[in-house]
Amino acid sequence: MGELWTQMGSLMATIMFVYAMMERFFPAALRDTLQIHTQKVMNLLYPYVQITFPEFSGERLKRSEAYTAIQTYLSENSSQLAKRLKAEVVKDSQNPLVLSMDDDEEVTDEFQGVKLWWAASKTASNPHAYSFSYYSPLDGKRYFKLTFHKKHRDLITVSYIKHVLEEGKEIALRNRQRKLYTNNPSSGWYGYKQSKWSHIVFEHPATFETLAMEQRKKEEIINDLVKFRNGKDYYAKTGKAWKRGYLLYGPPGTGKSTMIAAMANFMNYDVYDLELTAVKDNTELRKLLIETSSKAIIVVEDIDCSLDLTGQRNMRKERIEEEEPKDPNKKEEEESNKSSKVTLSGLLNFIDGIWSACGGERIIIFTTNFVDKLDPALIRTGRMDKHIELSYCRFEAFKVLAKNYLDVDSHHLFPRISNLLEVTNVTPADVAENLMPKCVNEDVETCLLNLIQALESEEEESDDGGLNEEKDKEEPTQQQKMKNNGHTVEDVKGNGFIL
Repeated sequence: MGELWTQMGSLMATIMFVYAMMERFFPAALRDTLQIHTQKVMNLLYPYVQITFPEFSGERLKRSEAYTAIQTYLSENSSQLAKRLKAEVVKDSQNPLVLSMDDDEEVTDEFQGVKLWWAASKTASNPHAYSFSYYSPLDGKRYFKLTFHKKHRDLITVSYIKHVLEEGKEIALRNRQRKLYTNNPSSGWYGYKQSKWSHIVFEHPATFETLAMEQRKKEEIINDLVKFRNGKDYYAKTGKAWKRGYLLYGPPGTGKSTMIAAMANFMNYDVYDLELTAVKDNTELRKLLIETSSKAIIVVEDIDCSLDLTGQRNMRKERIEEEEPKDPNKKEEEESNKSSKVTLSGLLNFIDGIWSACGGERIIIFTTNFVDKLDPALIRTGRMDKHIELSYCRFEAFKVLAKNYLDVDSHHLFPRISNLLEVTNVTPADVAENLMPKCVNEDVETCLLNLIQALESEEEESDDGGLNEEKDKEEPTQQQKMKNNGHTVEDVKGNGFIL
């Protein structure tokens, strides 16, 4: 064994001596020629192919998206096999501390039965180099090196690399920190670090489990969302943009905003809260759409209050304006004071036009308290594909709220509450307010009794209102039998009055 080590030492010393002599006495052109031919010989004997993915493209001015995707992919799938890891803080991620391979570390991966090797490497830094970059050149240039057998070249270059990049981006989307966006006025769109959307971290805790709604309707909505999320190939096959519209309508306090938050948490999507009154015209609306990302929910709340989108023209008002023309100066002032010139046509193109296909996997949600006020073209199938009515609280929704607020599944007061909920129209928000303990001394029964008291008061008010309506209906019936100073009711109507 000692003789073997002695021979190896002598061989290494001889190689180093020959290399030093070549570097000293051989011309550079000759050395390059020898290196090229040596590499050719090695390529004949070495059956593997290597592909390098540098960290920065060009002159280190921009971080490579491919490098980032590969790093994410390896961190999720292969880095647990590495012996040496490095920790990095990743911005806007649910897991801010990410472990990845350290420099000069190698891991293996497998794809369709083919074994591959990934190595994280770094070139030596040049202290005299200068680069126009935000990144320091003193660390050297990092890169990933992929090694595989040359007989699998087509499989790796065509399928595997595409798989790695797509999977890396998908992992990054799953691990990202979801955000709630709102659109900025166009006056702040330009300049250093200005953007069309401002955002905060989306931390709404609502889920479908805590949503006060019938279980059957929940399951219907969840199944629809899952079908949409997995429908990329289906939408491409049918030639439709990968988007879906939801119209949430119902009285105030029935949980429309909570439904949106539950959908965002279930789908793991960002939320873009679009304020139409801050958008000047249709062109700005399209620019905002372009700046939204995939896997997003675009929300327009209370759309019937945002703009005049009824699509109906008040003929009487137009006749008055024609008969009494306004002062030109006053008319010009009113036009300039309008905060938005977004039209119904512009909004329709935003939802379902050519521009709606720029990007994929988007959900568009409109909410309204008065669905009858909206133009039928705005809420037709193909634009608002699914209409969801959020109505008053009934017993099944109450049980969800009781579980959320009081942590009870049953109580001897439940049958009484069930009967009251069937004859009263109260919103889930009102029920939740009465169920919520107001002090440390309130127990479950006290909160339920508070709710019963509120429901009974609502029932009494409903009964009084019903009696008044019946009385109002009876009075015209009695008056129809009377004469008005010798004239019948029909004569009075003809004079322009209705009794």
